[in-house]
Amino acid sequence: MKHFEIHVTGKEGIHDPAGENSLHALANLGYTGVTGVRIGKFIQLTAEDSVTGEQVEEMCQRLLANPVIEDFAVTVHEA
Repeated sequence: MKHFEIHVTGKEGIHDPAGENSLHALANLGYTGVTGVRIGKFIQLTAEDSVTGEQVEEMCQRLLANPVIEDFAVTVHEA
């Protein structure tokens, strides 16, 4: 079995309302040294050995991420 870790983040310059809200909430809690928060997704995908990294990247392009506004990075861990 293979285990894939997929990190999906908003592209630079794309408005991130969740990150902005978290930044303001942290400031309200007294964490004034925080200057930026970006919120993304972490996906764990388990697949048979026959599934390739290229196939997982295609899955990201077609379904798991929105390539217009999001970047993604795939890491594979073979068991």
